[in-house]
Amino acid sequence: MMCLSRYEKATFGAGCFWGVEDAFRKVDGVVSTRVGYMGGHLENPTYEDVCTGLTGHAEVVEVTFDPDVVGYSDLLDVFWSIHDPTTLNRQGPDVGEQYRSVIFYHSDEQRRAAIESRRRLEESGRFRDRIVTAIEPAGTFYEAEEYHQQYLEKNPRRRCYLMRLLSTR
Repeated sequence: MMCLSRYEKATFGAGCFWGVEDAFRKVDGVVSTRVGYMGGHLENPTYEDVCTGLTGHAEVVEVTFDPDVVGYSDLLDVFWSIHDPTTLNRQGPDVGEQYRSVIFYHSDEQRRAAIESRRRLEESGRFRDRIVTAIEPAGTFYEAEEYHQQYLEKNPRRRCYLMRLLSTR
């Protein structure tokens, strides 16, 4: 049985949640992931609701991790490496507010770490364009429909933009 009290949560939006979840599930110290929606105004949104672009939600991955194995700063490094944080409301062919780049923090410590991480990335010169990633307090997480959970593991022949992007790096 897992002792969840020592684990922490992190929540990230970086485009289509299928590929984002797949990337985080491969990180040592990540105990579990769930895909869902956060940051909008509609209670209990469905995928169809979010895809209208009218709910304000982002597609996100909630990551439960063991901080004794992987640090939040390591998860931030993964986040920055798996998407383009300079494109507003878009990742590859996926366009809309639900695909925005966003870090939802669960504590002041996470907020400070996210801000510092973004600042370091901006100063690194890695991206020519301005980083548009939002850093916001975590709100209510609405779990996505079951068929979206671990989608790429359940459907190994499917690929998403993120997987194609990572395979070229």
